[in-house]
Amino acid sequence: MKNIALTLSYNGTNYHGWQSQKNAVTVSDTLSAVLVRLTGEEVSLTGCGRTDAGVHAKIYVANFRSPTSIPPDKLPLAINALLPDDISVSFASLVPDSFHATFSCRKKEYTYLIHPSKIRNPFYKNRAYQYPAALTLDRMCEAAKEFEGTHDFSAMRSQGTIVKSTVRTIDWCKVERLTNGLISISISADGFLYNMARAIAGTLLCTGAGTIFPEDIPVILKSKDRSLAGPTLPPGGLYLSRLWYGKEVTHVSGV
Repeated sequence: MKNIALTLSYNGTNYHGWQSQKNAVTVSDTLSAVLVRLTGEEVSLTGCGRTDAGVHAKIYVANFRSPTSIPPDKLPLAINALLPDDISVSFASLVPDSFHATFSCRKKEYTYLIHPSKIRNPFYKNRAYQYPAALTLDRMCEAAKEFEGTHDFSAMRSQGTIVKSTVRTIDWCKVERLTNGLISISISADGFLYNMARAIAGTLLCTGAGTIFPEDIPVILKSKDRSLAGPTLPPGGLYLSRLWYGKEVTHVSGV
């Protein structure tokens, strides 16, 4: 039985996240159905993590076990020929039996895009969050630094998922203005709580708007009170942007 890792990307607009669900269209179910057609057998896909409904992935890793005779280098084209055009597999490789897309992932980076403009751009629909006013970038950058390090991020999570600990370590939280005018918020961490990235983005938006100040961030984190932080921004502006693995999948950006 071969253990095969797939590297893919997807536009999450039409999907209810990655994770398989009974009454909703998901990325996992869509990809699994294609693998069943190609291999002629049931396939159990393991993904690198959950993404919420409407969230995108510039890069994503999943693995499955199969005795298929299709060479790994032929799999991406074979899979893509049967997938809808908002999901694409870019690479497939044989990995050790011990490889697990979730547990072998060392850390992740999420990126949130904000479009600060009174005029909507139709090309950013479900791709970036439109905020109809100017944002002070320097204040957002200052506030972003306060999230770095190891903290209890209870104030930056939504209820609904039971976890053993709400402590996470953020390696970096960066804010920059891109050449197209969008504001990018990139967060790299050893793990993320439910809606944590979108809550941090919402809090940083508030600092840019002047309703929360950079010096408030440590106080909010220590309070563990979600109501003191900014809003959870919509999913369409969020992207899983980098993943870190060992030598098993060296083709993955971020290694």
